[in-house]
Amino acid sequence: MPMTIHVDIVSAEAQIFSGLAERVVATGVLGELGILPGHTPLLTALKPGPIRVVKSENDEEIFYISGGTLEVQPRVVTVLADTVVRAADLDEAVAIEAKERAEQALKERKGEFDYAKASGELAEAMAQLQAIRKLKKRLTGER
Repeated sequence: MPMTIHVDIVSAEAQIFSGLAERVVATGVLGELGILPGHTPLLTALKPGPIRVVKSENDEEIFYISGGTLEVQPRVVTVLADTVVRAADLDEAVAIEAKERAEQALKERKGEFDYAKASGELAEAMAQLQAIRKLKKRLTGER
C-alpha cells in the first residue's frame, strides 16, 4: 500500500475536501509544487489555478482556487483559499466569456480604467480554464 498524506482544502465558506492522498500538485508563486508524504514542512502562497489531489493511480480530484496559502506539515497538507471550486463544477463557457471580456477591457481602456481589476479578472478566467483543461485531460486519459 502506497504512503499517503492527509489533505484539507478549505475555502472562506466551508471545508471542500478532507482525506488521504498519495500526492498533491499545486501552483505556488514560484512555480509548480509536488507534495508527497514526508515532504519537508513548507508555507507558501498559491497562485490562482488548479490543485490536483491524487488519491491513487486511477483516482484524483481537481479543484480551482482563486489563490491562497499552502501549508505542509509532516502528516498534513492544508490549503486555505478564498474561493475553491471543484473543476467539474466550473462552466467553461462562462470562463471563456469572462476571459474575452477582460481582454477587451484591457484593449479598450475606456474612462476610469482599473488595470489591476481587469488583469485580475483575466488571470482568474485563465486559471479556471487551466483547471478545466486538466480535468478534461484526466477524463480522456491523456497525461
